[in-house]
Amino acid sequence: MRYIKAEDILPEEVVELIQQYVDGETIYIPRKAENRLAWGCRTSYKSELRQRNGRIHQEHASGATVSELSGRYHLSEKSIRRILKNR
Repeated sequence: MRYIKAEDILPEEVVELIQQYVDGETIYIPRKAENRLAWGCRTSYKSELRQRNGRIHQEHASGATVSELSGRYHLSEKSIRRILKNR
């Protein structure tokens, strides 16, 4: 998320109105519902997690224990169990 100076894009009256509620603070203005993107759409991280979780499933099916997978992937045992449960 990048920051934009309000004075650069909003009319002076709007800036003054906002200052009545928040003066000198950073505020977040959410996207309109129709413009929202699903989590992970802008990067490849979602597919990387899917691939990692697939490897965890394969290794577990091949005999790796939850404890071994936890150490190998630097995740808690609870996280490994959650991944194994959700496939």
